[in-house]
Amino acid sequence: MTNVFARSGMLDRIAIGLSGLCIVHCLATTLFLAVLASAGSVWLHPIVHEAGLTLAIILGALTLLRGAFSHGYLMPAAIGALGLGVMAGAMTLSHDGPEAIYTIVGVGLLALGHDLNRRAAD
Repeated sequence: MTNVFARSGMLDRIAIGLSGLCIVHCLATTLFLAVLASAGSVWLHPIVHEAGLTLAIILGALTLLRGAFSHGYLMPAAIGALGLGVMAGAMTLSHDGPEAIYTIVGVGLLALGHDLNRRAAD
């Protein structure tokens, strides 16, 4: 079963989809806070970001490292790791603007790494 997922690039596609959901979360939270500042604190709770980053690290490790061993290209893993690092660093920033921008940049780099990984496997 795992080989079916690995060969089809399914985990990379899932990870790219989750990256898209993360970007939607960042943008929607920012807009939501602008409209309803009191209710927005639920989405800014640290556990949401910690759980998302943990899931991103797990999927990144599984797919990008598997890809590097499988097809031999290190660039997808390097770009994905850079994206994870930017995302982790963004968690140390305040929620008043720069955190969302850095998170979106990190998520974009991670999604690019997953896309390159998927393409290299084909």
